Amino acid sequence: MTERSALSGTSQASPSPGGGREGAARVPDGRRKRRVPETIGLLIFLAVEVVFFSVQSPYFFNWDNWGNILTAVSITGVLAAAGTLLLVAGQFDLSVGSGVAFVGIVLVETAPSLGLGPALVLSVLAGVGIGLLNGFLVTVVGVNALITTLGMLGIFRGLTLVIGKGQSIFIEGFDWATARPFLGIPMPAIVLVVVIALFYVLMHYTVFGRKMYAIGANPVAARLVGIRVNRTIFAGFLLSGGCMALAGLLVTSQLGSSSANTGVGLELAVVTAVILGGTSLSGGTGTIFGTVVGLLIVGVLSNGLTLLNVDSSWQQVATGVLLILAVAVDRLRQTYLRKAG
Repeated sequence: MTERSALSGTSQASPSPGGGREGAARVPDGRRKRRVPETIGLLIFLAVEVVFFSVQSPYFFNWDNWGNILTAVSITGVLAAAGTLLLVAGQFDLSVGSGVAFVGIVLVETAPSLGLGPALVLSVLAGVGIGLLNGFLVTVVGVNALITTLGMLGIFRGLTLVIGKGQSIFIEGFDWATARPFLGIPMPAIVLVVVIALFYVLMHYTVFGRKMYAIGANPVAARLVGIRVNRTIFAGFLLSGGCMALAGLLVTSQLGSSSANTGVGLELAVVTAVILGGTSLSGGTGTIFGTVVGLLIVGVLSNGLTLLNVDSSWQQVATGVLLILAVAVDRLRQTYLRKAG
């Protein structure tokens, strides 16, 4: 039995990636009435946020400010796209923040001596290399993904500190991310939209995406029907490394520099957006659309509180509360689904 035929054979037993019409078509009428799109609550919450901050600040609901919001969430969003893919398969990557910093420090340190072109190649390879190491340790050595990526977080944060000697290092002629090439839309926002679109197609319209959902739903069953689980998860970590590289180039271009403090806290921001968007900690369910909504909820909250002159420390408190609520809602949803099933 081939992987493709095996996967199609198990698709009826596993949830639809989008949680949409395919799943609903097989649900009895009584249960279908109770079925509510998982993102509807998030969309309502986002709408309430927008209305509230629009009333509270005259500067919130304008084109320039929304450009600022999209720019602010672009780095987190690029990483969250790959984070959603991995979490759907029941995997974590908590090394993204230090990976972004390491990519940036490689770029700014090598550009003066090698030139911008070779430095870009090295920095991209650095990001992909982190993904490769994570994938190797998880799928070949067999170390838990949470422990692996936590370890890598410390390793590459330390390496960034050693290489950069704890200083901010500037780079000249690398300001592409500050451009607004189309209708005044910032380049980071354009990059974010492209990445989100690519991962949406990857997760919902490719065999690889369906494999990731199947692995997250039941890795043992996925292996029994012929899916090469370790190889598929390894590819997911490589994609996460590629997103680290892209995010590292984005943030370095935006700031014009890099340091050991670059990317601090990105892990929390990514996990918050992904889980808030409805991707289950247990794996098997989640969508890119939900992650985008979760990302916007966090971005709008941060931007609105800034406009209202709320201290940044309280903004971190609000983000932490959102993360706890998201995990609590995920657990309640899992409990409801088990009882309903």
